Amino acid sequence: MTISLSVDQSILLGILLALLVLLVWGRWRYDIVALGALFAASAAGLIPQEELFSGFGNPATITVVLVLIVSFGLTKSGAVEFITDVLEPVSSRPFLHIASLTFLAAFLSMFMNNVGALALLMPIAIQSTTKAGRPPATVLMPLSFGSILGGLVTLIGTPPNILIANYRREMTGESFTMFDFAPVGGGIAVCGILFMLLLGWKLVKVRKQTAGLELFDVEEYLFELKFTTETTLMGKTLGEFKDLLREEKMDLLSMEHKHEQIPDVWRHRRHVMAANDLVMIQGSHEDVDNFATTHKLHMLSAENAQKEILHSEKFRIAEVVVTPESNIVGRTPSEIRFNGKFGVNLLAASRSGTPHRNRLRDFQFNVGDVLLLHGGEDEMQEAIKKLHCYPLAKRDLDLKRSSKSLPALLTFVVAIALTASGLISIQLALGAATVVMALLNIVPVREFYDGVDWAVVILLGAMIPIGAALETTGTTTLLVDGILSVAGGLSPVLIIAMILIITMTVSDVLNNAATAILMAPIAYNIALSLELNPDAFLMAVAVGASSAFLTPIGHQNNALIMGPGGYKFGDYWRMGLPLEIVIVVVALPLLLFFWPI
Repeated sequence: MTISLSVDQSILLGILLALLVLLVWGRWRYDIVALGALFAASAAGLIPQEELFSGFGNPATITVVLVLIVSFGLTKSGAVEFITDVLEPVSSRPFLHIASLTFLAAFLSMFMNNVGALALLMPIAIQSTTKAGRPPATVLMPLSFGSILGGLVTLIGTPPNILIANYRREMTGESFTMFDFAPVGGGIAVCGILFMLLLGWKLVKVRKQTAGLELFDVEEYLFELKFTTETTLMGKTLGEFKDLLREEKMDLLSMEHKHEQIPDVWRHRRHVMAANDLVMIQGSHEDVDNFATTHKLHMLSAENAQKEILHSEKFRIAEVVVTPESNIVGRTPSEIRFNGKFGVNLLAASRSGTPHRNRLRDFQFNVGDVLLLHGGEDEMQEAIKKLHCYPLAKRDLDLKRSSKSLPALLTFVVAIALTASGLISIQLALGAATVVMALLNIVPVREFYDGVDWAVVILLGAMIPIGAALETTGTTTLLVDGILSVAGGLSPVLIIAMILIITMTVSDVLNNAATAILMAPIAYNIALSLELNPDAFLMAVAVGASSAFLTPIGHQNNALIMGPGGYKFGDYWRMGLPLEIVIVVVALPLLLFFWPI
């Protein structure tokens, strides 16, 4: 069979190929790459200019935004934190501990953003495993995978389900409802979690790992120096001293003047250095020692620096994990002048459980890196918010805020009930819930959009018109014909299995939402060509797009646990590959039973 390409189809396939290569490469963030593909397709005449931003008004995109806002409200109010208290009695029993955390993550992910569910439970998992004397790696991968599996169960559990439901509405005039995904997704989630509990967690690579300050080896690069009457830098201002250190590839973190701690040194540049001033320097032992010798500064023991961090009454330390939304990803502390910009000190960084021992100022931040911050309580909270990082310590509930947990929970339950009953659409129900949360100050108006992952929203808004271009240019038909020319003689069961496996494979290296947008029209048209039930094929795409377990780049949750768990890139397939096999084996009979072809 000879397949001929039109000019438009050739251009669109070339744009899609470039899109896939750039997304897998990861040099630029996926939303920027998707926008580039959108503009390129429009410039080539494949997407009418009046439809260029139609994806941002698409019901699927709006639904994702509303889900993220409501999830943020539930988390912020503390509505879902009370149930985590049940984990304490079982933390000393590995099987029950992993089971309770994993099932809880799956349950929360059914009704809220699964990244939010992981962010909520990860600090609890780390603290409880450390307290029980076990490495966090034993529970973090099952926790991440469980949160992903839970998203399969409901319409709002994961963006691919929302996209698949929206595509079905566009094709047939009727969307999938809230719990249409439950028979297949629920069975897969239960079987997948049972596999992880009975066998999978034993396959996780667990390395010897420490926690807290011990993980970072702060004594290796934090030093206290004392100004004496012989110091050659006497009379220099703090700003001049700080600039001199920067030239020598070191950083000034804090100082003590007349027994008063000054951590925010960037605000005291005019202070004149005096005898007996103490300064905390960050740098290699060799660099600091040479600097101290040259300028006749007295070097104190690293132990003093560690004591100041651990036992300071005014200041605190915090471990945070870098998220995909963080604006520091791909940049270095020196490029962004980290300490001054965020108002806290960056003491150390760790990647995959290994502390960074070279010059910290040249460290390029990646998703999943764990950072050690030092600063005042208020400054720390503000910095974590600005950084878009997740803290790895359980937050203390504010009683005033937790009093709003019941209204938040009731608002959400009513919205879900109205949607499930079919009385109103999911967009209207969630939209009303967000307004109620704002009116009740569950989500303060100034923070209304803080919980929205705008990179995902931009990705959806850019990819939806590209998905439509697949249809209008006939590229979908071309791809379907090519697939059927190879697999058309297979049984329908094998073709559904092929669609499922291909989608899972693509999702392991590509964003799950982008995978759903690209695969949905192909699967739907294959079903129509074979005169089979398209719903079974769309459900297969929904399952496959959300089953990314082989790599840390397939899903945000997998990336977030990489640093705290001390995992390497190749560790994920050890449990992820057999889990994906289990999913295929379980999904096929469930698809055929609940969505007969």
